[in-house]
Order: sequence, then C-alpha cells, then structure tokens
Amino acid sequence: MKKFNDAFARNCRSQFPALLREQDGNPVVFLDGPAGTQVPKRVADAVSGYLLQTNANHGGPFATSAETDQMLDNAFQAMADFVGAGSPDEIMFGPNMTTLTFALSRAMARTWKPGDEIVVTAIDHDANITPWVLAARDAGATVHMADFRDDDYVVDLDHLGSLLSKKTRLVAVGCASNATGGLNPVGEITKMAHAVGAETFLDAVHYSPHGLVDVQAWNCDWLALSTYKFFGPHLGAIWGRAERLKEIQPYKVRPSSNDIPWRWMTGTQNHEAIAGALACIDYLADIGREVAGDKNMNRRKALVSAAGAIGQYESELVWHLITGLQEIDGVKIYGITDPNRTADRFATVSFTMDGIPTSRLARMLADEGIFVWGGNYYAVEFTSRMGMEPEGMIRVGLLHYNLASEVVRLLETLSRIRETAPPKATA
Repeated sequence: MKKFNDAFARNCRSQFPALLREQDGNPVVFLDGPAGTQVPKRVADAVSGYLLQTNANHGGPFATSAETDQMLDNAFQAMADFVGAGSPDEIMFGPNMTTLTFALSRAMARTWKPGDEIVVTAIDHDANITPWVLAARDAGATVHMADFRDDDYVVDLDHLGSLLSKKTRLVAVGCASNATGGLNPVGEITKMAHAVGAETFLDAVHYSPHGLVDVQAWNCDWLALSTYKFFGPHLGAIWGRAERLKEIQPYKVRPSSNDIPWRWMTGTQNHEAIAGALACIDYLADIGREVAGDKNMNRRKALVSAAGAIGQYESELVWHLITGLQEIDGVKIYGITDPNRTADRFATVSFTMDGIPTSRLARMLADEGIFVWGGNYYAVEFTSRMGMEPEGMIRVGLLHYNLASEVVRLLETLSRIRETAPPKATA
C-alpha cells in the first residue's frame, strides 16, 4: 500500500467517531458499509444542530422556518451537485430509496396499459425489481427479467437487448451490484433503452459511495440513491427529469404544492436528516478540495476530485483482499477477480467458505470484532438463481476509511478459521 494513500485514509478516519469503537480491547473493523456506512462527526452535528436550533416546518414567516427553508434549498442544490443534475428542482427526498421507488412506480403505473413491457434485471437489489413488478401487475403490463453473465455476474447485454421492443416503457437496472461489486454499463443500457423509446431508472445506492454519479453522462431518466450508503443519515433521494416530474401525477394530498419537486414529497420531510445529507455531501466535496489543493473549488468539481481519489484508494484495497482470499482453501469469490478488469468492479467482495455456513462464518468474524454481512442483502434473485438460499454469501465492503491493516486482519482471521475447519475433501 502506498504511504500517501494510507495517510489519506487515516485523515478521513479521524473524522468518524464510530471508528474508535473497540471490542475486547481491539479496534472494531467496519466492513459492513454496503448495508450502511458510518458517518463523519459533521453529519451528526448537522442533524443535532438542526433539531436543537432551527427545528420548524418550512414555509412559515418566522426565523426558524426561514432558516429551515434556506437549509432545504442548500440541500436540494447539494444533491443536484452530487448526481450531476442541471437543477435542484429535479431532486426529491424521502425515507429511503425503496419507499421512494414504490411511490414513483405506483404513479408511473397509471401511465402504463396492457401490452406495455417493463425490463428489470436478475442481478439487482429487490428494491429495483419488486416495485416495478407490482406496478406492472396493477397496470396489466408485462415484466421481463434480463439475465446476468455466468462469468462475471454483470447484466447480459445481449439478453437485455433481446427483451427490448417498441412496447418497452421502462428499463430498471442497478449501476453497481450490491452483491458482487460489479459495474453495469448503464450508459450503454440507457442508449439501448432510448433507441426503442423507453425510459431508464438507475439504482445508484451501491454505486454512490465509491464512484461519481453522473446523470448527464449516463443520460438516464431517473436515478435513486440513499444517503446512509454514502456517509449520511437514513434518507433517500430520487433525481428525475424535470419534464417527467411535471407530467406524471403523483399521489399526494390536495393542499400540498403542485410545483416540483414538492409535489413528489408527501407530508413533512425529515428535515434533520436532510441537513445531515447536506453535511455528508460537503464532507465528500472537502475531500476533493484537499486532494486537489484548491479550497475554493466548486462543489461538483470537488466531488469529481473526491471520487477519483476514493476510487484509486479503494481499488488498491480490494485487490489486496481478492488476492488474499484466493490463497485460502475453499473460498469462492462471486464477482470479477481478473486484475485487468479493475475498472469493472468496486470494493465490495462476496464469497463463501467451503464447509462453513455463511451465517456461522459471519458470527465467527463478529466475535473477532470484524463486522461483515452474510445472506442475500436483498439481491434475492441473484442468490436464488445461484442456489445459495437461505445462507447466501459473506459480503465485505471496503470504503475509503478502511485500512490495509484491516484487510490483513480479516485475511489472517479467515485463515485461522480455515485451519480449524478444513475444507471438505473432494473425490
């Protein structure tokens, strides 16, 4: 590991109080990030600061309401900068990506009819499958499911292309697999969908902590994410093209605004979480400014800079992990393991260990102070097709606040576990 990168990570870690946690006198290793990252102190301060100092509903004539309105305006702009949107009016906030997607899918289904077709993929998180399946059912539309390739577990473009036709209304696909870390070519998929007149809905939940989200470059129509996956509070957001946000009629109460994006946000929003989301985006932007040596860099450019530095560092970590796992008998990795394909994966690695049930292995690691997830992580279509239910896989999620020494500790612990439970003999 390069010394500069280690210093980069340690500087970031110093801003995360949770990373000081110990278990049995040893530091805890947080490798559970794909299910929710830890947060920098400024995020917690923003949440508590809002509640303690400016807590109010928006739209009022008094000071705390005006301050809330200003914070909301800033947060809409910050999220627009984060996804590369042209306008903050194209951002809607809500409880999480899943809830927002269900709400959007229900509204979109009112524009569909029998004979229309929807395409989802077998590698996605179920939050980007079931909402569309249920919406299509309500509209009498047909759902097709694109397969993943057997060798690298990314979307099979040939199969997806065979499912597209002039009847296709929507293609829903994840930017990155939360199960394998593989990247889907969403820009190319969007071109394929638009060629037949269909829209694209991208799930960027797993993508967002690792890479630069760019709705303009991808030319998608919708994109969803959750801030608790990239160092913020439990909150979701959807970006949509302004014309579509105006055209589609959302389910809402009569007195609420008909202006975008407010017509899409039902009830009073979680203002304290939105304040935290603003803080987490600015945390990432400040990383980019520090890396670039430009304190005055605008937020979007700073986020581009941050994504580059984070991606480079995490790539070094993940190949260190993959190489080490490949040296342990009985370990099978589900995802890209070719070092020549660094650009095709993120620092999420899922694997099984022969002879040890995943649930047991996750518990054994937890007992050692190493926090990982076992199961299907809601990528249930993938694990079902792979014959891995109900145990699923162990998932290790590396982030820019993780250290090479933590990867070493994980590998050494797995090796000790392997020694106490040798792999089954094969004929």
